[in-house]
Amino acid sequence: NAHGLRSRSSGINAEYGVYGEDHIESRYEYSTTAVSANSDGTYTAVPRSNTMVFKTETAVPKVGMMLVGLGGNNGSTVTAGILANKHNICWNTKEGEKKPNYWGSITQAGTVCLGMDAQGKEIYVPFNELIPMVHPNDILVDGWDISSMNLAEAMGRACVLDYGLQKQLRPYMEKMVPRPSIYCPDFIAANQETRADNVLTGTKQQMLDQIRADIRDFKEKKNLDKVIVLWTANTERFCDIKEGLNVTAEELLSSIQNNEEEVSPSTIFAVASILEGSTYINGSPQNTFVPGVIELAEMEGVYIAGDDFKSGQTKYKSVLVDFLVGAGIKPTSIVSYNHLGNNDGKNLSAPKQFRSKEISKSNVVDDMVDSNHVLYEDGKKPDHTVVIKYVPYVKDSKRALDEYISEIFMNGTNTIVCHNTCEDSLLASPLILDLVILAELCERITVQLDNEPEPRRFNSILSILSYLLKAPLVPAGTPVVNALFKQRSCIENIIKACIGLKPANHMMLEHKIGAPLTQGYNMSSAPHLQKKANSPYVSMGLGHAKTPSQ
Repeated sequence: NAHGLRSRSSGINAEYGVYGEDHIESRYEYSTTAVSANSDGTYTAVPRSNTMVFKTETAVPKVGMMLVGLGGNNGSTVTAGILANKHNICWNTKEGEKKPNYWGSITQAGTVCLGMDAQGKEIYVPFNELIPMVHPNDILVDGWDISSMNLAEAMGRACVLDYGLQKQLRPYMEKMVPRPSIYCPDFIAANQETRADNVLTGTKQQMLDQIRADIRDFKEKKNLDKVIVLWTANTERFCDIKEGLNVTAEELLSSIQNNEEEVSPSTIFAVASILEGSTYINGSPQNTFVPGVIELAEMEGVYIAGDDFKSGQTKYKSVLVDFLVGAGIKPTSIVSYNHLGNNDGKNLSAPKQFRSKEISKSNVVDDMVDSNHVLYEDGKKPDHTVVIKYVPYVKDSKRALDEYISEIFMNGTNTIVCHNTCEDSLLASPLILDLVILAELCERITVQLDNEPEPRRFNSILSILSYLLKAPLVPAGTPVVNALFKQRSCIENIIKACIGLKPANHMMLEHKIGAPLTQGYNMSSAPHLQKKANSPYVSMGLGHAKTPSQ
């Protein structure tokens, strides 16, 4: 194999990589800074470096996606989107012809800065050209729902997509009928009973066995290499966590066998998926991943990820609070109001289900607040309130209103108020695809440290997917990161490491100091100095540009 990695899709060459017939192997220097606190209140910071080898299988498998809640707004919308893109279905609206796309997906519509060219210009490439990934058009869809409505009718019920598109998609979707799902009335709102005409019967063990059989059936009939299961169904209430019930894998399996009432449907789906060797992703806020589920995933070597899609208001919040705190501005009050009219809003109108959502939405600013002990010296966090109301008329067109009050210079206050209107499912659907695509990619990556004889896989809890989730599940002892750009950088830099590229540091020192470095292009500071000299407001004595007010 020749040295110098080259991606078949983008022609990317990296110095520290080898491109084999079935894998990419890159040697990577992971640099960190170890910090220790001294007795006098100062800190000692020591640079650390670890050499490791990333190995990524390049064969892209045939992947199936099984959605719990297939007939809901998210399930019908993401299925319709895949089919519209796959068959290039265009449609007319009052604004003219529209074409299908995958906008809102970081893997399909996002770009990554590769570096700079000979002229010092930053070069960006599509995210999905960095490394071989599953294409959404190739993902096959199946799943479960407590409603028996076929997906064409479910798409119409959702009122998300334009009618001209729905009409063309009907022949593809009217024969797609969800498999019977698990319905435990105590875990979701009572108002969901009228939809529940497609439910499994029997004990929880029998339901578990049936879900496992469904996964195997889909995999075998479609000749799939992998199946990834994702929960996009109703938000459940939180379940109890206690010894003897679900603290260990053994307890949890026993509780299912004993038909314990406090084992939730989402937990049963998670267990079934893990036992079938399929990655399981929780797109809702409930505590599906009780300790017994996490232990089972670790025992079986299967990936899990959650919780709760981060698509609209919370994503914006994780950007704005990061900006404010980073700018030395102190948010003291954050009030978030939502109203929506889809079935998610209907289910969340019940207090216990709303409480699950409130918890996942409220914790999103914690790590950003904790990062600045200058502003939050007393440890007091901002007042943070979340309200969700059900308004049937607006359907899937969710309204979100936020007020951020902050303390600024010399005891002043700053208030930011924002309003966001969006089709909830059109934001969530690309996230579903990204979660499946990136989770599958993680299954093909191993990392070997120089001082270890065997390579490691990622931890069973895929915290790399935190960018897409409101309440990121992380391995024990791992800091929870909610700041959006840190989360995106994590994904970007790990994928770069897989092909032997360093993280972008944004220092651009070759421009700052006007000296040629080892980037392979020429730097000349003379034109920049000449340009400054021609400005009427420049004093060249100290090299400092002065404005008229100075």
